[in-house]
Formats: sequence, C-alpha cells, structure tokens
Amino acid sequence: MKNYKFWFATGSQDLYGDECLAKVAEHSRVIVEEINKSGLLPYEVVWKPTLLTNEMIRGLFNEANMDGECAGVITWMHTFSPAKSWILGLQEYRKPLCHLHTQFNMEIPYDTIDMDFMNENQSAHGDREYGHIVTRMGIERKVIMGHWSDEKTLNRLAGWMRTAVGIMESSHIRVARVADNMRNVAVTEGDKVEAQIKFGWEIDAYPVNEIAEYVADVSEGDINGLVEEYYSRYQILDEGRDAAEFRRHVAVQAGIEIGFERFLKEKDYHAIVTHFGDLGSLKQLPGLAIQRLMEKGYGFAGEGDWKTAAMVRLMKIMTEGVKDAKGTSFLEDYTYNLVSGKEGILQAHMLEVCPTIAEGPVGIKVCPLSMGNREDPARLVFTSKTGSGIATSLIDLGTRFRLIINEVDCRKVEKPMPKLPVATCFWTPKPNLTVGAESWILAGGAHHTAFSYDLTTEQMVDWADAMGIETVVIDADTTVRSLKNEMRWNAAAYR
Repeated sequence: MKNYKFWFATGSQDLYGDECLAKVAEHSRVIVEEINKSGLLPYEVVWKPTLLTNEMIRGLFNEANMDGECAGVITWMHTFSPAKSWILGLQEYRKPLCHLHTQFNMEIPYDTIDMDFMNENQSAHGDREYGHIVTRMGIERKVIMGHWSDEKTLNRLAGWMRTAVGIMESSHIRVARVADNMRNVAVTEGDKVEAQIKFGWEIDAYPVNEIAEYVADVSEGDINGLVEEYYSRYQILDEGRDAAEFRRHVAVQAGIEIGFERFLKEKDYHAIVTHFGDLGSLKQLPGLAIQRLMEKGYGFAGEGDWKTAAMVRLMKIMTEGVKDAKGTSFLEDYTYNLVSGKEGILQAHMLEVCPTIAEGPVGIKVCPLSMGNREDPARLVFTSKTGSGIATSLIDLGTRFRLIINEVDCRKVEKPMPKLPVATCFWTPKPNLTVGAESWILAGGAHHTAFSYDLTTEQMVDWADAMGIETVVIDADTTVRSLKNEMRWNAAAYR
C-alpha cells in the first residue's frame, strides 16, 4: 500500500484579528505534534495552515484530491468559521472526511476566562456551524467528539483512519475468479458491475487451466525450497502415512502456492476464489496453499464467492500493522452446539482457514476430501484464538447491497475433535445463539463470512456508510422485533 497520511485542516476567520489567528495556528500545530507523538495513530497526521476563505478551503480540498498519499482530511473549527465558505470545497472533495469535534483546552479556565478567551476558543460554536452545512449537503463523514489528548478519542480516530484507508484501497481491489460459482447457490452470487460501481472492485474470471499452467511451470527446486520451509515451520502430522508419500502431497500444495502467487502478482490481483467442482489439471484442491496466501494478505473465499473474498482482502488491509493483531480470515458456518449454556457455532471450511487466527501449534495434515475428485490435499490444522470479533456478510438483495455485521465471542470447544482434519473456530453470536442465528437468517446473511478479531462494528459501519450501502448490526442489544423493524425502515431508505 501507499505511505498514507491524513491532513489536519483548521477552520477560522479573520474577525478577531491576527493575534487570535496566530494562537489558532499554534494550537493546531500543538495538537498535530502531540497526537503524532502519542503512538496511538496508525498513520501520520500532516498539519495544514488555517483555512479562512472559500478560496483557501477549496484549494486545500482539491490539493488533497490530487495527492496520492492523502487518505483523508481531518477538520476542526477552532473558532467560528462561516459555513458558506466550505460549500465549494466540500462539493469537490472526493476522499474520506473526519470532523474532529474537540477544543484546545480541556478544562474551562475558571479564574481567568473572559470574552477574548470565549471568542478565541469556541469550537462548541464553530463546529456546529460547520457540521450543519456538511449535513445539509448530505456528505458522509465521521464525527468524533472528545479532547484530542484523550486516549479514547485517539483510539476512535485511529479506527477511522484504518477505515479511511480501507475506503481508499477498496477501489484497487481486484478479484480473480478461478472457474465460476458453485452451481445453483444463490448467496455467493451478485452483480459484479454494481459492485465495481459501489466499491471499486474488479472481479474477473479465468479458466482454471490458465492458472494451472503457472503451477505446472514451477521448478522442482522452488517447490523443494518451500516444502523445507513448511517442514521447519509447522508440525508434521503424518498419522502413520508413509513419510515420502506425505511429503509428495505437501509438495503439490507448495507448487500451487508458488504458481498462484506468481499469477496474482503478474496480473495484479489481490483476492482469489476457487471452486472444488472445477479444478482442471490441478492435482489437489488448493488448501495449504490458499491458507498461506491469506496469511500474506490475499483475500479468499470458496465456491466462487467473490464478495466474501473481496471483504477478506479489505479487512486485511484495514488491520495491517495493528499491534498484537489476532487475525482475519474467511470462515463458514458448519454445525451448532445446542447444549444449554454451551451454545455456539463451529466455524471451518473444507481446508481454507487463515492461520493468522490460530492459537497454539499449527500442523500439516494430508487427508482425503470427498469433494473435488482429486488426490488427498494437504492443509494446515489448528484451533483459533479466544476473544471477541466480528463476522461480516456482504449480500446482494437485487436492488441494493447489505452488509451484515454480527459481534461474536470466540471460545474453545468443550472437547477435542481428533477426527476433524481442518482448522476450526467456535463462537457464540451476540446477543445469544437463538437471537443471533434468527437475526442473521432474517437479514439474509450467507454461510460464508469475512471474520476479524481486530476490527470493530463501528469501523465496518463507517466503511459501509462511505460506500452508500445498508448495514444491519447484530449485537448485544439486538432483538428480533427491533431488527425486523430496522430492516423495514432500511427498505424504505435504500429503495
């Protein structure tokens, strides 16, 4: 990705004289310097001179549009900035916008406050004037209120920055579809043209044997080198299989990983979908290979589900560089545990779960697969971390896209599952399994999800709002009645 930065634009006017404007500039510089030094923001904030006039505001916004490293503008009205001065600039601005509703001082200076101080420090006044015009113009933006030195405020600003980068990078996501969607499946399909209009995604199809040629061209030396990396990094769980035979199966996945990655890099794709029903000359369904590609940041989903593959890529972009990240992956709802007090959903897939979500050792197994009519594929096996996360499903309702977000609690299963040869994650959706599952189904959610421990509902809602699509959130406060009413209102709003 680019070395993104965010511009800090302070609004004022010349009514109170040069001395006041000098203090405005000084205060905004201090804010930018201090929030950059905080270590809480993922990207640098760049100070810009105080904006006083229509010409200055319009010039800055258009400069931001043209700067490839500018991922968004953070605006703050230190004093009173007449909102009509912002109209042309806002009309022409095309990038993410944040309104930081703050003020320089944290506490009212009770002993010294006078009208000069009031006139100079009136963000409570000026930000409302500015906020009104942005609302009247119908411009999507993020509003964050709080003191600029407060850790909670900066953490929200950091979250918005990651969303803004997701918005910027969304227009660069390109998905390679190997073959087509699984036959007769509805939820993995969608309008690819509308997706490019809404999100900027390019979704292109390739015959499976075109990419298989890249796999076939991988040299034996390159394959052996990657197999050695596998054997040094992962536990080898041969379970009594012949060691040489086991290694040959692993080597097939090494060739697929190298070949697929060369194809993706040469063609400039950032996500990929496969389909077990159309494997062409591939010897195995891509398993370990896909898991490794996801770990490197590529998006993926099975059975041709390009929407989820793009969402996995997007969410990996948004979590890049997160301190102590717990991981992001493609997952699929498989089976329930309905024992009272232990309810949850076992998440997995045939093979392809990203090892970034793993906790503890990661092993390699070679096991038969009933689908695909190919030799036994190698795959990484592990169990996931515990903790909170979000499961998302982007669906096409025919007339609009809807992003469904379910907050979930991941935990360990009660007992080991020694005969299950795939990576797993077990979670309980909020507010509980019954309401969570009913709400998900009523909202039209898919069986595939783009899941992350490291993103919040707020961040994904902000992204969807910027894209102009509907969101449905299922969280601790959800009831089936409230959800159904919300979807009725949404249907009217997004018709």
